[in-house]
Parts: sequence; structure tokens; C-alpha cells
Amino acid sequence: MNEIKKEDIKQEVFDLYDDYAHNRLDRRDFMQKLSTYAVGGVTVASLMGFLMPDYKGAIQVRADDPRLKSDYVNYPSPKGGGTIKALVSMPTDAKKKLGGIVVVHENRGLNPHIADVARRAALAGFVSIAPDALSPLGGYPGTDDEGRAMQSKRDRNEMLEDFIAAYDYLKGQKECNGKVGVVGFCFGGWISNMMAVQIPDLAAAVPFYGGQPAAEDVPKIKAPLLLHFGELDKGVNAGWPAYEAALKENKKEYTAFVYPNTNHGFHNDTTPRYDKAAAELAWKRTVDFFKEKLA
Repeated sequence: MNEIKKEDIKQEVFDLYDDYAHNRLDRRDFMQKLSTYAVGGVTVASLMGFLMPDYKGAIQVRADDPRLKSDYVNYPSPKGGGTIKALVSMPTDAKKKLGGIVVVHENRGLNPHIADVARRAALAGFVSIAPDALSPLGGYPGTDDEGRAMQSKRDRNEMLEDFIAAYDYLKGQKECNGKVGVVGFCFGGWISNMMAVQIPDLAAAVPFYGGQPAAEDVPKIKAPLLLHFGELDKGVNAGWPAYEAALKENKKEYTAFVYPNTNHGFHNDTTPRYDKAAAELAWKRTVDFFKEKLA
């Protein structure tokens, strides 16, 4: 079997994976369509394996990193019933109160990658909280396929309330200086935009390739925005011109970056959609933005 390399994969394959990851294709249809590209010794199974996330090989900040204090907490779910489990992380050597960051997962629950991103945020000098919106259903089940199926059973506006509650929880912690921002990816990007709409005191919002709020909601936004987009992400990008027009019309503070030749999910270093240069630049911009807005 031939070794698969990212540069040999056609863009249509990444587009198919995007449809699959967003529940626009079920597994059977995804594999059937993928078979078109299984040529030259490349099997459908090997293509699937190449596209699926590799959590063990891509963790940047381990759960037991001695530079951090990381613990799971629980807080009440306003609409989902029960409690939300969340990872709270902060530097062990903090000498003062820190700005807070809510880290919002994709459409599959708090998987190892997003927990890693939350620890990266803490290592940059913040106290972070990464909730698992699947908590009312038992929590992230261990695989993204199962996680997506579970998350599709929850109402997204109820999940939004769970992340707003995380903001309130973090803001009230003694280690937090009271200034709290949000960063989210995919579904979490939409949550980030909507938290900017819903929370007048939100200090900053950073949506990565996130869906946009309705134009009539834009006047409610008070938080400065830093928005990241992948150039090849046709689905999310289709709504950006109207969103930008509304932000301009309402004189909102925002900065947007479109990263050339990158896909939806380019920041996620566990899949081949990852673009190292774009991801590192976007993350540096994100950390710098939070250092400015959460000080």
C-alpha cells in the first residue's frame, strides 16, 4: 500500500471530510464517495485512517505538565439539566490574578485536542475553562464520530447557555481578574460569536472559522473580535461578507484574517487539514489579542 501524503490528496477529499465532519454526509455515503479517490494502491480504509484525528501523536501540552495546575470542575447547566464538566487550567507560578479564557470545542464534545488547546491557553498566561457540552449526555464518549452523534441530540442554543454559564463561573473565580474572553473552533466559533452577542461584558472573542450571528444581532456586540478563516472553507466563508458589512455599519471593533490555501479546521493539528504556519500565526495573534484585552 502506498504511503499517503497530504500534498497528494485532492481538495475534493478534504471537502468530503468537511461534509462528513459536519453531519452533511453519513459514514456510508462518505466512504462511498471517498472510494472515487482510492486509486493507485490507496484504499478507502487507508484514506479514512489518514483523514481521522490522531490525538496521541499531536498533544502539545500534556495533562500532567508541571507548569500548569489543571483540574476538572462541575457547574450547573442552565438549560440542559444536571451539571457541565469542564477543565480548568492555570500556570502554577502565577503571581497575580489572570485574565480568563473560555475555550469552546467543535461539534463533538471536549476531545483531547480541545483540552490540549485549553492547556496551551493557560500556559500563555491565562486561566482557562474548557467545558464539555456533552456532559448532560454522559460526556465526550472517546471518539469523534460518537461525539458528533451525541452533540447533534442537543439544542445548540441550550449549549450556548452552558458556555455563557462557564463565562460566569470563570469570572467569579479568585484566580481570575474579572476580564474573560472566549475562543472557539467551528461550532465553537459560532458560540464565540454568539457569546459576543449575548454577554455585554465579554472582554474579547476569537472565533476560528465560526458561523455568524444574524445581522440584527450585531448591534448587541460590545466585545472586540478577532476572526480567523481558512481560504478554502467555502461553507463558513459564505456568510462572512454580510457579517463584516454589519460589523462595519455598526462600527464594531474587529480584525479578520483569511489564511491562504487553508481548509476549515486548519488550526487542528490532529488531522491533515492542519496547516502549521497558519495555525501558529493564528494562535500567536490570538494570544497577543488576549494579552491586550484581558490585562
